[in-house]
Formats: sequence, structure tokens, C-alpha cells
Amino acid sequence: LSICFTFAALAEEKSHHWNYDEINNWGNKPGFATCKIGNEQSPVNIITTSVKKTELAPINTQYASADAEMINNGHTVQLNLADGGFAKFKDKQYKLVQFHFHTPSEEKINGKNYPLGAHLVHKDESGNLGVIAILIKEGMENSVLKNVFANLPAFGAKPVSGYNINVSDFLPASLTYYRFTGSITTPPCIEGVIWNVLKEPIELSKSQIESFLVIFNINARSTQPLNHRVI
Repeated sequence: LSICFTFAALAEEKSHHWNYDEINNWGNKPGFATCKIGNEQSPVNIITTSVKKTELAPINTQYASADAEMINNGHTVQLNLADGGFAKFKDKQYKLVQFHFHTPSEEKINGKNYPLGAHLVHKDESGNLGVIAILIKEGMENSVLKNVFANLPAFGAKPVSGYNINVSDFLPASLTYYRFTGSITTPPCIEGVIWNVLKEPIELSKSQIESFLVIFNINARSTQPLNHRVI
């Protein structure tokens, strides 16, 4: 059932137009009701003083160098990976399938966004999703992502191939994280996603961040109520 639901939901996402200008109306569109009535929606605002302190298993990432295709789908710049390795969440293996960017970061820490955020999207054998969110601050030039941000495609441009990237190379030194259950942050807003927000940000230079802002002024969903959830 989870396989059918996930694939059907992703098919609905492709069949109905949406954009960030009408973000408050997503839930009123056919197939997108979960965006409005869901109880475990993402992103969220993480209040560090309210986080439940517990011993979580470290994130086990076993990423590999992989060929990547970069696309602009009108909502973000996304890099699809042929075989990027995997990560383990809750002792279950999730294959890394793509990563993409949002400005500002969709996740907030104590009410504040970062100028950019990256989502590493993983999928298990049943189609269930797990995401690692990386916060990005302004700082030194990121050499690993240099070719990506120097060649960001405009919407409607042909996919850019020829990239080979190992996601491990731009992860922060520490993989300590906040964990909660949530949803994908775009329509159809399907829930049941394992979210892992890394505490330590990575850096991009001002010019690298600005190169993304030229294409997307904003492509981030507002934070959603936690409801019964505990981070």
C-alpha cells in the first residue's frame, strides 16, 4: 500500500500545476488536500530549548561518487544521481536518489532561516522517503559545489549532464541531527517522511548563493505546526 500511495502521489504532483506564489492555496487543488489537512507537515521551526534530548543512532552514510544530471524543474535546481550510495535511518537502508536546494532554508532554527538549504532525498525499497536537510550559511567558497553553482540551469534549459559527485564531500564535519517525522515540502505534501536536520551548517560564498537567487528569489514553504510531534 505504501508503494502504491507514494507513486500515485508523485504522479499527482506531476499532473497538477503548482507554484510558490499560491502557496496558501496548495491544499485546495485536486490531489493536494494533505497540504491543508495533514497533521505531520514539513518544514518545521526547531526550538532548541524544546527539543527532547535522547540518544539517537548516528546517521550511517555510505555515499559514493556518482554521475549526476542537473535540472531546473521550475521549482528548484535538482541533481539526480545514478547511484549515489545510501544512508541508514532507524537501521533501515535508504538509497540516495537526488538532492536539491531551497532559498531561504525551509527549516528554521529558533525562528531563523539560513540563506539556503539543501535536501538530500533518499528512498527505501518500499518507496518510503528519508531526507537529510543541510543548512547553508554565507562564508567561504564551496569547492565541491563550485561547478554546480557556476552552471545553474534556467527553467526550460536542457538537463546538464557530465557531473560526477560524491555527496560525502560536502557534508559538514559533524552529522549530529534533529529527528522528526514529516512530509515532503511540495505538493502533494505526502507524509511519513523521516526528517534528519543536521545541526552544523555548511558554507557557500556570497556569489555562489547569489547565483541561485538570480534563478529563484524564493522557493521555500513556510514552517508548519508541530501538532503532536516531538523533535
